[in-house]
Amino acid sequence: MAEQRRWYSGMLSTEDWWAVWIGLFFVLLGLLAAVSGVESTGWIVKFSKWVDITKSFKASHKGLLSPGLSLILNYVIFTLATCTGAKFMKWDVKKYFTAWTIIFWLTVIFYIIGQNAYIAATSLERKKYGIDWSLSLGGAYYIIALFAGLFIGNLTPKRFRTFIKEAAKPEWFIKVAIVCLGTKLGLKAIEATGFAMHLLFAGCCATIAAYLLFWPLAYTVSRKVFKLTKEWSACLASAISICGVSASIATGGAIRARPIVPIMISSLVVVFAVSELIILPGVLTTYWSNEPIVAGASLGLTVKTDGADAASGAILDELIRAKVAGQGIHWDEGWILASAIMTKIWIDMFIGIWAFVLAVVWVWHIERRPGEKVPKSEIWFRFPKFVLGYFIAWFLVMGLGLADIIPFGDLKFGIKPIEGSLRKFFFMLTFTSIGIVTDFRELAKEGLGRLAAAYGTILAIIIIPLGFFLAWLFHHGMMPPTAP
Repeated sequence: MAEQRRWYSGMLSTEDWWAVWIGLFFVLLGLLAAVSGVESTGWIVKFSKWVDITKSFKASHKGLLSPGLSLILNYVIFTLATCTGAKFMKWDVKKYFTAWTIIFWLTVIFYIIGQNAYIAATSLERKKYGIDWSLSLGGAYYIIALFAGLFIGNLTPKRFRTFIKEAAKPEWFIKVAIVCLGTKLGLKAIEATGFAMHLLFAGCCATIAAYLLFWPLAYTVSRKVFKLTKEWSACLASAISICGVSASIATGGAIRARPIVPIMISSLVVVFAVSELIILPGVLTTYWSNEPIVAGASLGLTVKTDGADAASGAILDELIRAKVAGQGIHWDEGWILASAIMTKIWIDMFIGIWAFVLAVVWVWHIERRPGEKVPKSEIWFRFPKFVLGYFIAWFLVMGLGLADIIPFGDLKFGIKPIEGSLRKFFFMLTFTSIGIVTDFRELAKEGLGRLAAAYGTILAIIIIPLGFFLAWLFHHGMMPPTAP
């Protein structure tokens, strides 16, 4: 029989819910600052492009704290927040704390290096920094964090790799960041309500069309071409069609697959997502910079983890805006990223629904176990809770602003450090962690073989081409608002 759980089960014990609580905690701090004028978010450290390294970071609100004190306060508060979550989730807090401390300070170093003006400054910014040349690699800090993480996860002593993974939680960090991203969309929606709503519904339509094609095609190819079993095919189809690791695990639970099935598929998801993360932003910038929202949405439809999608969207946002800035076009930051995130979140919302559908199909038709029923509440338990946090943050900020309950200027004062500085730092933590948990030697030992061939083939001939086409079909002609 299906396990009976109350609707609030897991609210204090799961990673998904703790992403909501931590994200909304910082959102509420931002709203407190907006209402009272108290500096409850100005302490959040902001990293900037630099030539003089002493100017590489500072408090978000100028003059509030010295750079060093701001950075230390960030470490203390973020440590308290994540260790609290770790405690409630019954992790080994001592090990988490030590590993987290290492990851935090390594991420700070990667962030500072990646923001060096010779690496990151665009051609239009060189004069500002007094330099004659630069690589113009907007978002280079993400790539540096990723490759440094891969070095740690693959080339350091095994004991150290195993230990540091105690705090390398890319899905958790990115979910916190995405909850905070909701506040950015709330502010953007106040400034450009029509465009935000257009982006929302275009993403919904593209996602529905894509999903109705992706899953049955992926399942059919897995079964007919690669001769995978039903449990392997179902988990793989969900992973490559919906949101990777979460969908594979949810499907595995729904159909009661053997534990090895979603675990192996999840390993594949990470490897291919890292590959897409490295390749697709550059390709899309080269060939689709004239359709920035299409490019962003295509990532949401094709990159199959929340972390890699948001990260690749952030890189794409930086790269495309830097490229068109050289042509005198200045698009507002965040809309290309928002198109990637919004499309991906619509896909994430199918986890609960599809897990329930598959549970019903497996119980009533595949396994044919008489008398076993699947409760409708399974939809709620499979639903990714961080999505709720994202929408709460978005509509809370947007509603307070549009109703003029809090003046827009006050909202920006309190929320800007949350949607900007804090969100980007958690993105950086995600990149570092993705690299750390991606151990290519362990994946090779598992002998993925035919499964890897199936995943790569379906990704190349179905997901990416269809995803690009559907992104263009529903988003072509949409342009980000011009930067103020």
